[in-house]
Amino acid sequence: MLRTILLVGSGGFIGSVLRYLVQLFVEKGMSTTFPWGTFVANMAGSFIIGVVFALAQKGNLLNAEWRMFLAVGFCGGFTTFSSFAYNNLTMLKEQAYGQFILNVGGSLFFGLLAVYLGMILVRLIW
Repeated sequence: MLRTILLVGSGGFIGSVLRYLVQLFVEKGMSTTFPWGTFVANMAGSFIIGVVFALAQKGNLLNAEWRMFLAVGFCGGFTTFSSFAYNNLTMLKEQAYGQFILNVGGSLFFGLLAVYLGMILVRLIW
């Protein structure tokens, strides 16, 4: 159990730091209220979790410890649902309804698409 906690925690640490760096890089120099850094992190994390679970379905390509590290730890730290929710609430408060709809709809659609594409990529390779 302690090993699993350390795997999830270390994956979460790496994912969180990487999310912060992605947000800095993506939003550098932008002057928009649309949370592009959060959006990119969520789409990339959705793709990665699709790859992780597709590899897990292939049998011995990804054991349970790697799934915990990558899916629960890394993707849990890297994707940003709490930031997503806060950003959407902020857009609603600022009456930026178009950006709100774009963020919610785009995150849902492209997030599902990214998971699917991650799974397809694994099927094509293996």
